[in-house]
Amino acid sequence: MSEHKETKAAQISRILAERIVSGALEPGARLRQDHIAEEFGASHVPVREAFRLLEAQGLAVSEPRRGVRVAAFDLGQVREVAEMRAALEVLALRNAAEHLTPAILNAAEEAIIAGDRARDVAAWEEANRRFHRLLAAPCGMPRLLAAIDDLHAASARFLFSAWRSNWETRTDRDHRAILVHLRRGEVDAACAVLARHVRWIGQRPVETASGKRREAFLIEG
Repeated sequence: MSEHKETKAAQISRILAERIVSGALEPGARLRQDHIAEEFGASHVPVREAFRLLEAQGLAVSEPRRGVRVAAFDLGQVREVAEMRAALEVLALRNAAEHLTPAILNAAEEAIIAGDRARDVAAWEEANRRFHRLLAAPCGMPRLLAAIDDLHAASARFLFSAWRSNWETRTDRDHRAILVHLRRGEVDAACAVLARHVRWIGQRPVETASGKRREAFLIEG
């Protein structure tokens, strides 16, 4: 048995996070402890721990007399995530740069190609996250990487909201520019492109699963 086997709480949290990010669970939706415990064949203890993990990711909120609900998001939160990602991912890249082997850079290029070929937002987001993770992972700073992973989950949620009904194939020139700079050993230039890339904020109409439309903001990449 692997010592890294996923706990029941982590499994529940991961699956609920996927539902929240994809929009299957909308902002404000109640997360009912009894129903979730029954669905996963678990006691209330791991479910409560899963809720705490979701709250730490900013995906759920606990409110007095209202229980645990899917967190809402607004422009302020989107900008906060963008600024945090810019700072933390640049920190990770600076510490990872000397450990980025040709094999890692080739894998990052494959992630770019996969993103270009993605036929829906889910496939694109997976490739996008893989690209960023490949470049950050060699920093060897697990707490930093965990924080970045949480921010990526928030970013993905905005992307899914904005692109759920109007997905179009896209080419990521910033990813390619970052990779060119890294292959040349131009770490400062790569970090500058990365910071600008994750700060890019655009405004698009968001369509919820119930068909309601509202204005919201998203993070690109």
